[in-house]
Amino acid sequence: MLKPFLTANWRYLVMLNFAVDPKILAPLVPVETELDFYNGQTFVSVVGFLFLDTRVVGLPIPLHRDFEEVNLRFYVRQKSASEWRRGVVFVRELVPRRAIALIARTFYGEPYSAVPMRHILEHKEGRVFAEYQWRRGRRWETLAMTSTGEPQGAAQGSHEEFVTEHYWGYTARRAGCSEYRVEHPRWRLWKAETTKFDADVATLYGPQFVEPLAAPPVSGFIAEGSHIQVHQRNRELE
Repeated sequence: MLKPFLTANWRYLVMLNFAVDPKILAPLVPVETELDFYNGQTFVSVVGFLFLDTRVVGLPIPLHRDFEEVNLRFYVRQKSASEWRRGVVFVRELVPRRAIALIARTFYGEPYSAVPMRHILEHKEGRVFAEYQWRRGRRWETLAMTSTGEPQGAAQGSHEEFVTEHYWGYTARRAGCSEYRVEHPRWRLWKAETTKFDADVATLYGPQFVEPLAAPPVSGFIAEGSHIQVHQRNRELE
């Protein structure tokens, strides 16, 4: 069996979720996939998290093992034989390491950019605070969330399950669409008590996302995270 292309621990995933008009997402949907709906709505998620102990084909990259990522993603599905593969499409992904961004763009065609980033993480006495920041120009932009209590598993059929249980990645390419698989166990979640998202959305993600990301989020939670495996891009859909 081939080794996974990338392994890491994804930890403290801050996930802020917004309803969005499917017409906004339609031009970004890769060929051979379709938008995935939950209760008649489509969603985008702003997600910030920690990459820890990152390895490419089993090998650590010096000075590139631990870092932050912030991305904007939406949800699609793709019919394979008799099953639906539920996946994500990324609008933009930010990391602080140029080598990581280059690898992701080269091997997966993902829209990665390298920018200065930092984070604050506090988890003690039943309270979790996670803040991810990135700098564009002279301004630091922010995604942050607080939660309390013990993390819980997402209920079957819930909105939280919909957001977290997508195990495929799809990327539009000139020849069609690439597909790759991400493996991880089901995550436990803390529901958000406070949230903060402060960014120039028009220049970060595009003017079409300004209105939906300025609306109150439908949900917010922090996923505990786990060890993950990202497998080789295994085929092209046309």
